Amino acid sequence: MHGYQLTFFTEQNRKHGHVPMGEWLIQQAKKMGLGGATLSTASEGFGHAHKLHAARFFELADQPLEVTMAVTQAEAERVFELLRTEKIKLFYVKTPIEFGTTDEL
Repeated sequence: MHGYQLTFFTEQNRKHGHVPMGEWLIQQAKKMGLGGATLSTASEGFGHAHKLHAARFFELADQPLEVTMAVTQAEAERVFELLRTEKIKLFYVKTPIEFGTTDEL
């Protein structure tokens, strides 16, 4: 199957309503019936403002997060429409991919 890998970048302390953004994205992917989504944490990184975001021993609030999903064209459109509707601004990477399971080979 052909589609896209969507990767969204955020931080542990960022929320949508009262829900952490990474968790919210995972919940929405599940509600939309997507095939899956993965939340990954990083030890540090920086964004467009060149501010360093890092997980510290006593404070994980600024820890960088990535949410990655493999989606079809139609699913990608639905994800971005949801983000527009919810007025969520996130940095993302959208990469064309081929995906499936090994039993389909």
